[in-house]
Amino acid sequence: MAKSQATSQSRSKSPKTRGSSKHAMTQARASRGGATKHARVLAMLHSKGGTTIAAIVRTTGWQPHSVRGFLAGVIKKKLRLDLASEKTKSGRVYRVAETKPRQTARPQAMAEAPHG
Repeated sequence: MAKSQATSQSRSKSPKTRGSSKHAMTQARASRGGATKHARVLAMLHSKGGTTIAAIVRTTGWQPHSVRGFLAGVIKKKLRLDLASEKTKSGRVYRVAETKPRQTARPQAMAEAPHG
C-alpha cells in the first residue's frame, strides 16, 4: 500500500511540474527576443540582403515546403506584400520589394456611387 500512496502523491504533484515547465517555456521565449516565427521571417525578408529558404528553415525549424507555403499564403496573399526573388550563387534569395501604393480594382467613381 505504501507504493500506491507514493504513486498517487507523485501524480498529484505533476500539475505543478507542468505549470513550472510552462513558465520556463515562457521565459525561454522572452530570452530569445519574444518574437514569433512569423515576425522573425518578416524581419529576415525585410533585411537589405534578403534571405534564403534554407536560412528560414534553420531559424524556424519548418520544412522547406512549409516555408514556400508561408511565402505564398501569408506574405503574398494575406499580407499583400510584394515578394521579390533572384537567383544568386548561394541560391534563390527572397526579399520584400519596395511596395508601391496598390490601386483598387474598382474605379473611384464606382466606389462613391450610392447603392440603391
